[in-house]
Amino acid sequence: MGLSNKELPKLGFLYLDYVLRFFDHSNFKGWPNKIETVTYHWGDDKDRFIAEVKRKKIDVLIGNVPATAYETFREIARELPHVRFIPSLDTQFSNKSKENVTRFAWKYNLPIPKTYIYYNRGKGDTFLKNTTYPKIVKRSYGPSNYGGYFVHKVDSYQEARELFDTKKYHPMYIQDFVPMEADIRVMLIGHKPVCAFWRRAPEGEWLTNTSQGGSMDYMNVPKSVLDLAVKVSKSANAEYWACDVAYGKDGKVRILECATAFAAFPYIRDWIGQYLMWSLSKGRFRKPHIPMFNWEELGKISPDLLRTMRHITFGEYNSSYDGAYFGKRKKMYGESEVYLHQLDSVYKMYNVKPRKFEEWPSEKWNYQDRFALKNLKSMKVPLLKKEEAPEITGDESAQLIEIGDEELEALLLSIKGLGKKKLSKILSRFNHAELINILEIEPRVLEDIKSIDEKLVKKILKAWNSYKKEFLLSSVN
Repeated sequence: MGLSNKELPKLGFLYLDYVLRFFDHSNFKGWPNKIETVTYHWGDDKDRFIAEVKRKKIDVLIGNVPATAYETFREIARELPHVRFIPSLDTQFSNKSKENVTRFAWKYNLPIPKTYIYYNRGKGDTFLKNTTYPKIVKRSYGPSNYGGYFVHKVDSYQEARELFDTKKYHPMYIQDFVPMEADIRVMLIGHKPVCAFWRRAPEGEWLTNTSQGGSMDYMNVPKSVLDLAVKVSKSANAEYWACDVAYGKDGKVRILECATAFAAFPYIRDWIGQYLMWSLSKGRFRKPHIPMFNWEELGKISPDLLRTMRHITFGEYNSSYDGAYFGKRKKMYGESEVYLHQLDSVYKMYNVKPRKFEEWPSEKWNYQDRFALKNLKSMKVPLLKKEEAPEITGDESAQLIEIGDEELEALLLSIKGLGKKKLSKILSRFNHAELINILEIEPRVLEDIKSIDEKLVKKILKAWNSYKKEFLLSSVN
């Protein structure tokens, strides 16, 4: 039945002066109660903002936070422990900087181009002298970190040195150059892909951004790209999400960017609004049904018209439904041909729940402010103290502990309090590879699942660590 009008949470839109608004009231068509708005005015406005949220008795605050306000809103969220931020500040961790995207990818074993981050300018310069080229240099942090204008390809040490002397980018954020066929933007709602399109560079160029002359099309986005985007969205616990995935000439897929702040057609913002209404009302409102590969059909429409289209809906497939186009149509998916409607069970739309813990506390992860560059005149600046100058490099992926599917399930079932029913809930949310990754890096994520509490997670982690110890010992012997 869902919640009554009185039981529904009090919603508020989070706006900021001078920042484009992602949502407005029309995206939440049919919500019966008043939706408040609270605007952050920058400067010394934190206390007033917090007081206004409390005065309006807001339960859920919806909206993206720009990079330049992210740390302030970390503090604001702590002052409002009973307010749910959508997306959460942990989910928005990747919005702040490219460095944060990289750290997020490293933690969750997500494939990215090999990346090097230097706060110590001297050590960064030494790396540039000794590395191979070409390399990609990016501005990691800033209020206008979009459109490819702060992404540079350098072919020699001289070019790299001149770039850093001129641009003063800090930290020094450098990646191996990966030859790409194209990159693919995937947008997801509740971890389900709802739109995806290729972005191809002009002939003889390497940047794929449409603002830089790149072209786009919606056809035949590979399964490997969609699967990676889903994995990334789940790792971020994102209600809505976008990934830019590099499709390499070597056939591999790698994450380039990911965030909750992205350009989206109006109808996609409507779908997100419908999804949030369904999630926050405990099912009173209809969960939007968004067929897989719908974007191929919508992509045939003029982009000018797509930018104005609103309130697109699809009915679920059944044999008598008069809009059964998506039910009758087949498509190559991986190595076989399937009906499109069958993919709805492969790419489910999940009800994303808030987490009870803070995953990316600023005391640990705010490198940009902790290691700020004091002197911007040149690369010849005082070195940071040795213990304060993190030298960070990352491979494209890390090795996980090996365990078979049946062995993993048997290990979990051996834990007191974890029976077949709870195991089924876990495996309906995460496949075996995802579950192993979670056990390795962030087991608290299992508390997202109903009936899995902190006490049981500790038991699971104890059993996993015992298995891992035996595995490592047997590997040595």
